[in-house]
Amino acid sequence: MKVSPEQKAKNRGRILSEAGRLFRQKGFDAVSVAEVMQAARLTHGGFYGHFRSKDDLVAQTILHAVGGQSATEGISDWIETYLSRPHRDHPDLGCPMAALAGFMRQQAPEARASMEQVLAAQIVTLTEMMPGVDPVKRRTAAIGSLSAMVGALILARAIDDPTLSDELLSGTRAWIDEKTPDAPDPAQKRRVA
Repeated sequence: MKVSPEQKAKNRGRILSEAGRLFRQKGFDAVSVAEVMQAARLTHGGFYGHFRSKDDLVAQTILHAVGGQSATEGISDWIETYLSRPHRDHPDLGCPMAALAGFMRQQAPEARASMEQVLAAQIVTLTEMMPGVDPVKRRTAAIGSLSAMVGALILARAIDDPTLSDELLSGTRAWIDEKTPDAPDPAQKRRVA
């Protein structure tokens, strides 16, 4: 039975979404192509109609996972959402950077190139959101903030102590606020709202 181009595109999107969820939840090596295809409710044999290899799937999934993320809210809201309990508690639905960066060293060059592309795009997006006029300072603040947020999320997920885990998230939020003095004070915004 011939599949229409529209259905093929939908199937590919479903494969990428499920692969992204599974990779973020379990890591790349712990997830098989068969598991991804089963999660997407498709047959294993159809995989090669969409991807050359598992390495190709990994590379395409990284691009797809970040493509679905949005940074339309202000920087304070974005940081608040990123460094939240729900984001910490659901790596399968969250930022691929925090869930997958530690696994990238062992991946194929095409997957690493995808992560590099995603990282560069996130830095540009955050730079545009940063307050201030000086573009160099805004980019530096974006890189520092992103690095702190990803690191805090990784550490908060790595431990079982909920108090310390929460403190890692809230302490990083406070540190970023301190480092970007032109940013609106989130506590002030909450009082006004």
